[in-house]
Amino acid sequence: MDPIRVVVADDQELVRAGFGMILEAQPDIEVVAEAVDGAQAIEAVREHRPDVLLLDVRMPVMDGLEAARRVCAEFPGTKVIMLTTFDIDDYVYDALYAGASGFLLKDVRRDDLVHGVRMVASGEALLAPSVTRRLIAEFTARRPAGPTAAVRAPSRLLDQLTGRERETLRLLARGLSNAEIATELVVSEHTVKTHVSNVLSKLQLRDRVHAVVFAYEAGAVVAGEA
Repeated sequence: MDPIRVVVADDQELVRAGFGMILEAQPDIEVVAEAVDGAQAIEAVREHRPDVLLLDVRMPVMDGLEAARRVCAEFPGTKVIMLTTFDIDDYVYDALYAGASGFLLKDVRRDDLVHGVRMVASGEALLAPSVTRRLIAEFTARRPAGPTAAVRAPSRLLDQLTGRERETLRLLARGLSNAEIATELVVSEHTVKTHVSNVLSKLQLRDRVHAVVFAYEAGAVVAGEA
């Protein structure tokens, strides 16, 4: 199989070098470029078309949020992981809206960094279920409630889902893993993967993280119901 191609973008040289060394040591990962700001990150993605972009939230010239917006819009085949110093960062919420697939802390353990890159590259959820639950709880608490146009529009898309697919979406929004969803629905994990794939395809979502965000915004679930 072809290696996972990665671009690392951070204005701190030690962070870039450290992440690069860890990832390059893996037989299935190749760091194809580094960047010191958002503008360079976009150029690196345009030139190398990586599978994954590790992108610092705060950088000079162009910050990671704006770079994430542009990369996700122009290069849908590249998954974006935001790098942040803080556990829950306001910029991370905006980055998820922009199309990023998740986030990692800069003090992430070596194994978790490698695992995160592999998971995002394969289209799986980057965030562990416990982290997803906390993130979404914070996310929904910070967003205004009510039947706004932004909520009404995606809610109509729910009509495309079958009953079982809606249930899968609801369980995703609770932060359940495939194995946990399989237990809840009394089906195999393979069947769950099929349901998840159908949900993402019908709703035109990039990955599981955005399925969670969509579920709350569309009213498929409400904060605190789980």
